[in-house]
Amino acid sequence: MKRLEIIKFGAIALFGGLIGFPASAADTITIGDMNAYTRLAAIAGPYKKGLDLGIKEINAAGGVLGKKLVIVSRDTQGKPGVAIKIAEEMISRDGAVMLVGTTFSHVGIALSGFAKQNKVVYLASGPLADAISWSKGNAYTFRLRSNVYMLASMLVDEAVKKNAKRWATIAPNFAYGKEAVSAFKKVLKARQPDVEFVAEQWPAAFKIEAGAEVQAIENAKPDAIFNATFGSDLAKFAREGRLRGLFKDRYVTSLLTGEPEYIEPLKGDAPENWYVTGYPWYDIDTADHNPFQEAYNKEYNDYPRLNSVIGYTTAYSVKAAIEKAGSTDSEKLRQAMEGLKLKSPLGPIVFREIDNQSTLGMFVGWTKLKDGKGIMIEGSYRDGANFTPTDEEVRKMRPAD
Repeated sequence: MKRLEIIKFGAIALFGGLIGFPASAADTITIGDMNAYTRLAAIAGPYKKGLDLGIKEINAAGGVLGKKLVIVSRDTQGKPGVAIKIAEEMISRDGAVMLVGTTFSHVGIALSGFAKQNKVVYLASGPLADAISWSKGNAYTFRLRSNVYMLASMLVDEAVKKNAKRWATIAPNFAYGKEAVSAFKKVLKARQPDVEFVAEQWPAAFKIEAGAEVQAIENAKPDAIFNATFGSDLAKFAREGRLRGLFKDRYVTSLLTGEPEYIEPLKGDAPENWYVTGYPWYDIDTADHNPFQEAYNKEYNDYPRLNSVIGYTTAYSVKAAIEKAGSTDSEKLRQAMEGLKLKSPLGPIVFREIDNQSTLGMFVGWTKLKDGKGIMIEGSYRDGANFTPTDEEVRKMRPAD
């Protein structure tokens, strides 16, 4: 993202990002939003645009319970301590009735703990870590985006068709990467018991030594590769792997790579013929998605990214929860969020009562170079409801509320 845009989003975060703030607080309902607006501008920027568009539409249609929704947005800087301080201020000073947002999983986990301790509803819009739904889940935390287990599981159907015996994995050495590899291995082994994992590479996040990682994988002679790197690490791995012939005649499957936020910056270095999760907005023609895409284009003269969908659906999740609760009381909102149903640009979703995880799904398809940039083709939507562990497994992982 250009420097001007980064400064813009930083300013939004610094000054609160107030959307249509009316004169009287009695006529408004305040929602506290936070994200790494400066550190993750290319991701948090589209999220904020989607969120603001949703809030604008909701208020134009009369608001919620006869009041306008007001979003107060601030920048966490990607730091849990900063996020907690902001959350405290939003509740005590700004009068926020619930919290939404974040992309970094470690920040989301910290806010989840805050929500439980302070009995305030937190909608974790974008964090991926499974822990938010399961091992560190609680009654006040709800998650919108598909978690790592769900995303990795969506790739297994195609992997099984390839019947590859020897697999290598590469993922960043933190919670997201570890959970991604663990989930993929678990689900693939259940479907294909004779599979063998012959190499596991764990580069430090955003510090990948791509040449060494590529060589280590090549030395293991795998038939297939599971990749969970993203951002600058993905760019280096994809480029180095192509130059060294790592991907030649090998099946590669990858998390996140088909999302515009990650594949577009790769330009001509984008990989081809990888099977990935992503968001091919240009090939989606459904009654749920078309109005969203048209409204987004009209509002911003731009096309949506995946995080635009996340932000937009966050706004409508807030609306649905408050309307169902008939109140902004925290306990009533918590109860309303359990089993909450609503429409999203990707189709209908439910916040599961067993773990507060939404069933929002994702597209899977193949990467391809077109006009010097990477795109995702043959995209097919996977409903998140079909890619979760069994209820029995969830109960074992999730602490009692």
